[in-house]
Amino acid sequence: MSLCCKDMTDRLAATKEQTQELITQTSELKTEGKKLDLQAKIADAFLDRFQLKPEEVKIFRGSRDGNLHPGFFKVLEKVQRIHSDVKVLLRTNQQKAGLEIMEQMALQQESAYERLYRWSQSQCRSMTSDSLDINPLQQQALKALQNRPVLFSYTLDEYSNARRGSVVHGFIDALTRGKHGPPSPIGDAPRTHGGPRPIELHAHDPMRYVGDMLAWLHQASASEKECLTQLLAECEKPTAEASCKTLANLLNGVCRPLKVRVEQVLVSEPGTLLLYKLTNLLKFYHDTIRDIVLGEDNSFPLLETLTDMHVLCRKLFFNSLQYLSSKLLDKVELPPNDLSSPRTLAETLNLLRDIFDSHDASILPAKERHTDLVEVMSHLLDPLLQMCAMSASQLQPADMAAYIINCLHAIKSLLSLYEFADQRIEMLSAQIEAHLDTLVNEQAASILTRGGLANVYKLILNQENKGQLLQVPGLDRQALMNAFQTFDSIAFAPDDLILRQVTLLSSATLKEVATARANDLVVSAYASVHEAFIDAKNGYNPSTFSTKTPDQIRLLLC
Repeated sequence: MSLCCKDMTDRLAATKEQTQELITQTSELKTEGKKLDLQAKIADAFLDRFQLKPEEVKIFRGSRDGNLHPGFFKVLEKVQRIHSDVKVLLRTNQQKAGLEIMEQMALQQESAYERLYRWSQSQCRSMTSDSLDINPLQQQALKALQNRPVLFSYTLDEYSNARRGSVVHGFIDALTRGKHGPPSPIGDAPRTHGGPRPIELHAHDPMRYVGDMLAWLHQASASEKECLTQLLAECEKPTAEASCKTLANLLNGVCRPLKVRVEQVLVSEPGTLLLYKLTNLLKFYHDTIRDIVLGEDNSFPLLETLTDMHVLCRKLFFNSLQYLSSKLLDKVELPPNDLSSPRTLAETLNLLRDIFDSHDASILPAKERHTDLVEVMSHLLDPLLQMCAMSASQLQPADMAAYIINCLHAIKSLLSLYEFADQRIEMLSAQIEAHLDTLVNEQAASILTRGGLANVYKLILNQENKGQLLQVPGLDRQALMNAFQTFDSIAFAPDDLILRQVTLLSSATLKEVATARANDLVVSAYASVHEAFIDAKNGYNPSTFSTKTPDQIRLLLC
């Protein structure tokens, strides 16, 4: 029994030794398995973070038809992230793997950007229709290409070339076929042919012709700006400079056809007023389009063209004014018999009024308009005043004064309607006042002469404080009595005393002023003679002869 137990004990001990070794090996294998599982998970996580999946590689490579998969940009973002994150490996002992992954991702990125550029280029080339439909893929493509400035610039160049052809064709169609205006804004329905007549049909009407062309370009600028803004809507980096450059290239194609047609209008000598209206029209559309495209003349061909046309038109306008001024002085018109302003003056003032009215209707800033009109007035008013002076040079003083006053009053009446002419009005008022003084003196001298007081008044002034006036030849008692009687006889009919030149004044107010001031001078002269007559030291013995007082004479003359 004991032998049997011992045998079993020995066998158990031997088995235990063998099993212990197996258990040890099993434990080692389990530990190794867990280690391998962990390594596998780490490898999978590493690959997931630093490598593309097969389906992502397929999206990246694209299909044969060249279309871009909607998930392309997510894969591109992952590649960019891997390329950025792999730099961490370069700071560890995995530098070789890091360099290999970085190189692989760099190649992937360049391949992706190249493919994205080709796709965007193809898309831009197809953007030639009147109605554009910007899809999200195109927006995302431009956003992604911003990381490659050269490719981004090339893509926008391709877009501007395609749209430039479309805009030029649209402009030519609007000129010759009457097709509806510029490309429609995003989302609008395509344009139809049932729109306006061809712009060229209005070539006989320069204002409408140029205005329609500029209005078309204004609408085209706004539409193209809206389309480009929509295309670049997803871009994160500033795009103002690129947008302005693209619009400049895009609208460059219409510069030559516009310039040729505007120059044809200007060469046809449309007239002074029309040149002025065209000048304002070109300036207005230049400023309006500049506000839309946010560009400068030196970098925007369309704005530069509009500036050149505005400068040329303005130059022709002032040349026309200069020619008109020369004509005014070359053939000076004689004053009419009624001393009214001449026909030439009336025609020139009508032109000036039309210029002022068209300028008031302009939507340019008031300060800018008023600055222009100061120069216009200097070109027209100074020659007009010189013409009036030359025309009146052969007239008698009273006729000259009345004629010049009528001319100046006509000019002043026009300028008084406009607030910017205050300085000129003051100058004209001073000139009218000077000539009115001449006419008043002539009127007063005429009344005193017809009333017989002229010589008596002069002698009294010359003999003042020189002794008794009765002894002076021409100032005897009888001479003064005759003078008083003669003056009394005419004072009862004051209307007959008014000079013809005063009655021919075009302004009723100036007539009244001239008459009143002349009467004041006459009454003052009469008062001097009357005072000398009643002064006892002069020996006239006034008690034996009744005379009217200066106040009575004033009442009679008024």
